[in-house]
Order: sequence, then C-alpha cells, then structure tokens
Amino acid sequence: MIGGNSAIALDAVREEARGCTRCHLHEHATQTVFGEGSVDARLMLIGEQPGDQEDLAGRPFVGPAGRVLDRALAEAGIDRARIYVTNAVKHFKFQQRGKRRLHQKPIAPEIQACRWWLDQERMLVRAPLIVALGATAARALLGKVVTIGATRGRAIPLDDGGEGWITIHPSYLLRIDDKADAEREFRRFVEDLRAAWRRAA
Repeated sequence: MIGGNSAIALDAVREEARGCTRCHLHEHATQTVFGEGSVDARLMLIGEQPGDQEDLAGRPFVGPAGRVLDRALAEAGIDRARIYVTNAVKHFKFQQRGKRRLHQKPIAPEIQACRWWLDQERMLVRAPLIVALGATAARALLGKVVTIGATRGRAIPLDDGGEGWITIHPSYLLRIDDKADAEREFRRFVEDLRAAWRRAA
C-alpha cells in the first residue's frame, strides 16, 4: 500500500498546486502544469517549464518539445507511462507578441519559488535516478548553476541518496537548423536517456 498512499498524497499535492500563488507567474498562465506519470517510477525527468501547448492542456511535454521527447524515449526503449515527467517551474512564463505567446526563461526567484512543488514530487515518487533536461532543470535539481557541457553524462550524487544526470532539453534540438547536426544531437540525447534507464533498472 506504500505506492497507493504515495499516489493519494501526490494527487493531494497536485490539487493544492492548482491554486499556487508562490510567484507572479500564475497571474498570466492558464493553469498550473503539474508532473505526471508512475508514482513508482525509477526514473524522473525534469524539464524547464510548460510551454504554450502545455499551459493550455494542463499536461507536461505535449507540445513540439514533448513530441521530440516521446520519440527519443521510444527509441531508447523507455515506456513514458513507467516514468515520471515534470518541470522545474509549473507555470508558463511568456511574452505576448501579437497573438503569439513567446517563451521566456525562468529566473532564479521563480525557480526557487517552485522548488517546493518539485521537492514534494521527489519526496513522494522517490525515483532513484533523476534526469534534468537543460540548465534550468539542472539548477532546480542541484541548487546551483551548472553547464550542460561540464556535467552531462556522469552521475551526480543527490542529497536524498538518489542520483542525478544532466542532459539537454529536447527544445534545443528544435533550434538546430542543420539536419545532420540535429540528427547527431538527437542520437546523443537518445543515448543519454538509454544510459539513465539502464542505470535506474
């Protein structure tokens, strides 16, 4: 029943997060976008924040970057239903440009304000291995600024006894113009996920 109790507790935290006013980002976002997945997951993925489509749907990684992630997970042999996927920041930060809402990078106080929700997810899911997707997620996980290049592909001990890994955010792959470069980087991303999954097994 431990997993069942954790699932109930996680649902309660998710419901509480719907009314989050810990920072100003809730003022313009459509809704809180909480994490989702298996409460018994051995692998947790943390992204930066919800994008435009995630903000409207209320689910993480359902937009263009989410489709890249789903493709990479499939190629790495990872069933998304068996892992837990969330974001460091739970509200969409954007700049209105005409009818479009353009993504803006969260700043330190916003990341810190949302850290409480991420800590609750980590405490209840208790995945032994956590992969931070991108620099914002890495900062939320480790509590300090790190570069992807310096930390990618190696195990980082976490305070709770778990293990952290750092890799790119899938949105990075969407910004690579050269197709050969994009494919090369995608393959490397798949290998990062595959290595983490093996390590978590």
